[in-house]
Formats: sequence, structure tokens, C-alpha cells
Amino acid sequence: MRERNGRVRLGHIVYSNCFPVHAGIVDRGAPDWIEVEEGVPSRLNGLLDRGEIDVAPCSSIEYARHADRYRVLPDLVIGSRGPVRSILFLADRHPSELDGKTVALPTASATSVVLLKVLLRVRWGVSPRFFWFDQAAEDPFARGAEGALFIGDVALRPDLYPRLPFRFDLGAEWWDHTNLPFAFAVWQAGSGADEDLRRLHAALLESRAYGYEHRAELARRYASHFGFDAAMLDDYWRGLSFELDPAMVEGLRTYYRLAAEVGELPEAPEIRWVE
Repeated sequence: MRERNGRVRLGHIVYSNCFPVHAGIVDRGAPDWIEVEEGVPSRLNGLLDRGEIDVAPCSSIEYARHADRYRVLPDLVIGSRGPVRSILFLADRHPSELDGKTVALPTASATSVVLLKVLLRVRWGVSPRFFWFDQAAEDPFARGAEGALFIGDVALRPDLYPRLPFRFDLGAEWWDHTNLPFAFAVWQAGSGADEDLRRLHAALLESRAYGYEHRAELARRYASHFGFDAAMLDDYWRGLSFELDPAMVEGLRTYYRLAAEVGELPEAPEIRWVE
């Protein structure tokens, strides 16, 4: 494994949805052999691709794009079994009326962007035109978008374009279309000896167990950090799924198959595991 000063470099998504798995590492402090690198999903994708970090909870689509190089750590996911709340598509008309119209995509996302493209094609039967925007700094509707995707903590804001009449939770739309969970991010290793990866995997499982055990307390202590009230944060975490079980794996494989069908992947990859 590529290491810096003998330390394994672990990516950490700065959004609140990653926190429950990394709770023990963040709250109690990382052990001296783990170096934590923070970023939004798109930044971590790039760091892992360039070998600047070793393991990260990267966008699920990133594994498909690097399946010849990456391996997936078992039983770790940021996913949903129905509504996810933090992946929202907002529009001024129903998605079935967006054929040839303009839809804005956030630069901070990868998996959710492809998920939206899949749903637009296979669920709503349309092919819009797309442009990118910075969801932290830009108003996509002021630039002429008739629909826009928002992810992470931005999507959880109660004041997010309340005038728009059409609001779709992509986790719920995926569930309704497939009756399967959706894996937004999986922990991926760019390289490394199995012994080192197993050690990190064990640390992450322990960290997740800490997050489960102390969820309500952590929500109270970290609510202001994420900009939410404690009850809302605790409820949000409770609604997410962090176990990559067989149903979640089937949802991931279905996502890859549909992404290939709409031209976002050359083919659906096999999932290679860290063992």
C-alpha cells in the first residue's frame, strides 16, 4: 500500500452522511497509523485515482470506472433503502416534460449525477441537455436550468428553493423503480497488501459500531458542525444504511447495468472484493 510516513491515507467525506461510519475515527481521533484526508466526493475520487490517498468512501460510479484497479471493502456503504433525503432533484415541471430542456448537475457529485441520468432515461423517458454548476456558490435556475440536482448537506436545507413545485428524492425514486436499495458510496482501495487493507477494514467496522452505539449523543455534539439541529441529524442518520448486504449489492449491480445501458459505462463491471 502506498503510505506517507508509514501511515495509511483514508479519505473522509465532509458531508454528514459519511460521519456514522467514521464516527469512532473522527470523534476519538485516528490511530497513529491512519492519516485522514477530507473532501467532497468528487475531490476524494480524484485523490484516489491519482494515488494520493489509499482508501476512501468514494462514489459508487468511481469503482465501475476503475474496476481494473480498485477493490471494494466488504460490508461498508453509504446507502438508502428508500428515501435518502440528501439527494434531491428540483424542477419547475415534471421530469417527464424535460426532454430537450436544461438540467444542472453539481460538480460535487458523481454517482448521483449518473443516477439522475439513469432515472431521466429509464423512469421518465427523457433526454435533457446538461450543464455543471457549483452548488455551494451558484444558482442554477438563474442560469436557465429547468431542473437541478443537489446533494449532501446542501440538499438537506429546508430553505432550498421552496417555490419549485417538483421535488424528487432520488433514493425513493430508485426504490420505486427497482425495489432495491441504492449504494451511493462504497469504500474502495486503490492498492495495497491484503493484510494492511484487512487491518483498516477492521478499524472501520469498529468505528461504525461506535457510531451506532453513540448516534444520538454524536448528533447532539456535532449538530452545529453540520448546521442542523440534533433531532434532525439523528433522524437523518437513522434513515441511512451503512451495511453492504446482499440486497444492497444487488442494487449496486443493477445500477451499473442501467448506467451501461444509458451509455454512462462501457459495460457493467464485476465487483472485486478485499478479502
